[in-house]
Amino acid sequence: MNRLEGRRVLVVGAGTRPSPEADAPMGNGRAIAVLAAREGADVTCADVDQAAAEETARLVEQEGVKAHVVVADVTDADACRTVVDETVSALGGLDGLVLNVGIAAGRRLADTTVDQWDYTFAVNLRSHFLICQAALPVMEEGSAIVFIASVAGISAGSQIPSYDASKAGIFGLSRHVAMEGSRQGVRANVVAPGLIDTPLGRLATAGRPNRAKTPVPLGRQGTAEEVAAPVVFLLSNDAAYVTGQVLAVDGGLSMR
Repeated sequence: MNRLEGRRVLVVGAGTRPSPEADAPMGNGRAIAVLAAREGADVTCADVDQAAAEETARLVEQEGVKAHVVVADVTDADACRTVVDETVSALGGLDGLVLNVGIAAGRRLADTTVDQWDYTFAVNLRSHFLICQAALPVMEEGSAIVFIASVAGISAGSQIPSYDASKAGIFGLSRHVAMEGSRQGVRANVVAPGLIDTPLGRLATAGRPNRAKTPVPLGRQGTAEEVAAPVVFLLSNDAAYVTGQVLAVDGGLSMR
């Protein structure tokens, strides 16, 4: 049996940023949604970009499972509840939640505005709180939540204080969700990617070329599929005794 057979999984941030490159890789959210489908889960693909969400849903359906699309701007508190409500209605329940949405705005302390700081936190942290607030009461024993953070929340490196701080905040939120969730048998963990070859990663490198020269111990950037694999593990019953943890998927970058 596939590891997620019969599960109903909501992936928030399931689209991939459009890219002019013919060989553009998947983003983390799309890779997670597709692998979850391959492992037997029905998947809600939630994203602010309808076309991107629909393309992910098409790939999910190719795996022989059900896909549902929700278009939502998670800076809107009502939209955060809507993605949960629509998933429960469309898929018949919610057993897995992946919070992958995130942005970066500003640069260093001096060049980050208050609006950039507030907007980054609204997307990267407040939305996670709001979606968990809506999701946890409807998740049954054995369900799992996975937050996608970043090694930038472990050690400074992005030069974007709003990004680093919001990703670090996910660690604290996840531990609280794990503690509350344990009362009903719901687990919560964090995957913290390092340098991953995605369209957004390539865009970040274009803006800061020395990013590509970061000395990763394993000698290369990771792939979205290599992020998706531990996420699916944490969603599955193979991780039934794992909660409140942070797993860095970074080729050893965070141990430098």
